[in-house]
Amino acid sequence: MKTPAVRTRVLGALVGAAVAALLAATAIYGYDALVSAPVQRVEFSGDTARIPPEALEAFAASIRGSTARASLGAVREAARHVPWVRDASVRRRFPGTVEVRLDTYEPLARWNDAALVSTRGEIFTAAFDAPLPRFRGPDPAAPLMARQYPALAAAVAPLASPIAELRLSPRGAWQLTLASGLDLYLGRADLEERVARFASAWPELAARGIVPAHADLRYANGFALRQERVPTAKDRQRT
Repeated sequence: MKTPAVRTRVLGALVGAAVAALLAATAIYGYDALVSAPVQRVEFSGDTARIPPEALEAFAASIRGSTARASLGAVREAARHVPWVRDASVRRRFPGTVEVRLDTYEPLARWNDAALVSTRGEIFTAAFDAPLPRFRGPDPAAPLMARQYPALAAAVAPLASPIAELRLSPRGAWQLTLASGLDLYLGRADLEERVARFASAWPELAARGIVPAHADLRYANGFALRQERVPTAKDRQRT
């Protein structure tokens, strides 16, 4: 026969278990109610300056009204399709707010004919009107070209004309065109050294009135120049 003390302990344990079960059920019900509530507000943070406001509003509108049960991964993936967005992180703030932090691309150049390439060498599509150099090459070469560009831009600085177009052939040969129209053929190796050698001779070329249209720098100890034909007086009379 159980003593009063034993009965008291058993009764206390049963009551405690019942209370715990009730609290658990209440918590589950409360959580279920929270995550089933519709999203009323979408907040953005991070790099949003380049993103068109109408694109952010359209994205927010696509989330508002849905329940917070929606997969955060799906919301993140949808955010990555907004123009300029490189990546996103998403979290819920109950009961009705979703926070979206955006990371955007930093444009470096135009890529081939219809895209842009970022400073990390990522190819993406977005509207951008500001002047940029143009890169041309196979898509897998974009990261290499993005890494190489700053050194080449610094190497051509003494020529007083920035790079307008940088090209990398499928066989790995580099070529660039300056804003002045001068084409430089660099080959596959020692790119900066070849440009530096040409840049060191540039003042003498200018002093002699030599204005080349093409410069082949693929020589071990020099370079070859080609000038556009200068119109003669007779040519000008014909025009």
